[in-house]
Amino acid sequence: MCVWAIVVAAGRGRRFGGAKQYEVVAGRRVLDWALESARSVSDGVVVVVDRARAGEAEPLADVVVAGGASRSASVRAGLAAVPAEAEIVVVHDAARPCASPALFEATVAAVRAGADAAVPGLAVVDTVKRINDDGVVVETPDRASLVAVQTPQAFAAGLLRAVHAGGAEATDDATLVEAAGGRVVIVPGEAANAKVTEPADLVRAGSHLSGPQGGSAPPGQPTRVGLGFDVHPYSEDEHRRLVLGGAVFPGERGLAGHSDADVVAHAVADALLGAAGLDDIGTHFPDADPAWKGADSLGLLARAAELVRQAGWQPVNADCSVVLDRPKLAPRRREMEASLGAAAGAEVTVRGRRPEGLGALGRGEGVACWAVALVARPSGPVPT
Repeated sequence: MCVWAIVVAAGRGRRFGGAKQYEVVAGRRVLDWALESARSVSDGVVVVVDRARAGEAEPLADVVVAGGASRSASVRAGLAAVPAEAEIVVVHDAARPCASPALFEATVAAVRAGADAAVPGLAVVDTVKRINDDGVVVETPDRASLVAVQTPQAFAAGLLRAVHAGGAEATDDATLVEAAGGRVVIVPGEAANAKVTEPADLVRAGSHLSGPQGGSAPPGQPTRVGLGFDVHPYSEDEHRRLVLGGAVFPGERGLAGHSDADVVAHAVADALLGAAGLDDIGTHFPDADPAWKGADSLGLLARAAELVRQAGWQPVNADCSVVLDRPKLAPRRREMEASLGAAAGAEVTVRGRRPEGLGALGRGEGVACWAVALVARPSGPVPT
């Protein structure tokens, strides 16, 4: 069955104090963790963002759309971008970075088995009381029959479209299906799958994600290191943009190249491919292939990282040294690291180095980047 996912990331994080989905945790943005797990069960992923970010690319998503004034409106915006052939739609909140691929698979499997909707739920361990407007207790429900629900939530696509057709509002989509008489089943949720609401939640998420499932290679796990390099001369085309690590530097000369000539993204991709024992970036994305003409190099990096995973390796981190006279990278360094990390699915660090007047780089004829990457093999022997 064709499965698509909608990751809702349009919130502004008023309680958190900012857009929490773009905060970095365990080397990646909160949003990137959510997108990666959503991709594990999906034929395509739609990410719904704030209107101010609707023009920004998201390498781990197939479609980026602007959200609405409410959560339900944002889901409807995402649903409109889901292809008609989708039979199951999964809806997930970007603020839940710790939802595992297994949890996504469990909800999808329940819908495949005949449920109209499947929702992760955890048993309520505290006594719950319902109160009136004056704070007076009016009821104590039996907690044995209560669950606290989470996302991802999976739905039969036709029914989800139908319940949203009238513009109804709810705090989650399962409520709409329930109100329409649909059969909603509960699958076991995950205690770690907490929603990031306060800054302290980000610390807890980081502690979880920095374990064996992401952020570091556990002791004894097979690892390999790769070295990447790329260099591009400056372009004679005055309209060519300078793109480094996914960041565009207005007013600076662009680099010549078949793609967008992002030497930093290329070097990281080359390092990851080398660490996994795969061919270099030129073999996978040749400059003679018109498909890569003008390509976004963050997208190429994301593809390279996926090839590494298909080969049985997990990117752990990469470190880059960019050699150039200008522009200064320090003001954009964190932005570059976040974009590269999102595409690579691992922590990426960036440092600028001056060529001190030596050689072609010292004469300002181009930009070069060296990168080192570490990959880990989750289990089994190291390939030779």
